[in-house]
Amino acid sequence: MASTNDLKNGLVLKLEGGQLWSVVEFQHVKPGKGPAFVRTKLKNVLSGKVVDKTFNAGVKVETATVDKRDMQFSYMDGDYFVFMDMETYDQLMIDRKVVGDAANFLVEGFEATVAQHEGEVLFVELPAAVELTIQETEPGVQGDRSTGGTKPATLETGHQINVPLFITTGEKIKVDTRTSDYLGRVNS
Repeated sequence: MASTNDLKNGLVLKLEGGQLWSVVEFQHVKPGKGPAFVRTKLKNVLSGKVVDKTFNAGVKVETATVDKRDMQFSYMDGDYFVFMDMETYDQLMIDRKVVGDAANFLVEGFEATVAQHEGEVLFVELPAAVELTIQETEPGVQGDRSTGGTKPATLETGHQINVPLFITTGEKIKVDTRTSDYLGRVNS
C-alpha cells in the first residue's frame, strides 16, 4: 500500500477489481479553498486505455509489483514469440496478443523489456527506435525530390511503412516503434 502522495510516473497501481494501471502523469493540487487532491492520468497495463482519475491527497492505494526484465527475442513458434532471459537463459513463450504491435519490429536477436506480474506476462516493450532493413520498395522516380513525397516499403519483419523516395531496397533505416515512422538512414 502506498499513499497518493507517493505516486510517481511508472508506478503500477491495482485498482477497480484488480486491474493494473500505470501512472503516466500526476499532479498534486492544493486549491486555496478545500482539501488537496492528486490529479492523475492512468494507463491500463493490459488494454492500453488511458483515463484521468482524481484521488484525495493522502488516500491509500494498492500498488502492484511488476517485474521488468531485459530479454532477447529468439524465434517464433506458431503464434508464440520465444524470448530468452539474458541472465538466467530461461526461455519464455509469449502469445502474439500480448506482444501486440511490438511484433511488427521484432527480429531474432533483438532485445526487449518483458513486464510480468505474478508470473503473467503483461506487455513487451521495445526501445523507442530500432534499426531494420528494407526488404522491398519501389525505386523512386527521378526528379521527384522536391515534393518530399513518400512511398510504401516492406521491412524485414514484413511490416509496411512509408519512407522517403530516395530509400532503396536493402538499406538499413531507423524506425520509431511507437508510431511506425521513418526516422532516418543508418550509417554503416
